[in-house]
Amino acid sequence: MKVAFATDDGVRVNAHFGQCSMFAIYNITKSSSELVELRRIPDISTQDEFGKIDSRIEAIADCTLIFLMQIGASAAAKVTRRKIMPVKVQFGSPIDDQVKRLVDMLQGKPPMWLAKVLRAEEEEGAGIHGSNG
Repeated sequence: MKVAFATDDGVRVNAHFGQCSMFAIYNITKSSSELVELRRIPDISTQDEFGKIDSRIEAIADCTLIFLMQIGASAAAKVTRRKIMPVKVQFGSPIDDQVKRLVDMLQGKPPMWLAKVLRAEEEEGAGIHGSNG
């Protein structure tokens, strides 16, 4: 699964969703993790708050989880509607530590919130999503 981390330095989760300068995108499985890319958010000073939120959601549209420090209520609602689960972590949490924790959770018995996300991702991938049967 692809996981985004709201960051200003590519090393730590140290940014609010609506103000981060980039997302570190990782591909995480039970057996491995790799940094796919750093997706920089263009600084468009003419964008209003909704435009900023929408451009960030588009930047992480292919991700299953977004690790961040903070997210506003309206942004959180938009993110979850796109089937992306926001995960709040402590300011300055090293991304490597969060990735390792996630891999460990996948290898063991994932907590209920993660199991639910994984089930939804599997159903979507199998084409079960939206079927009548």
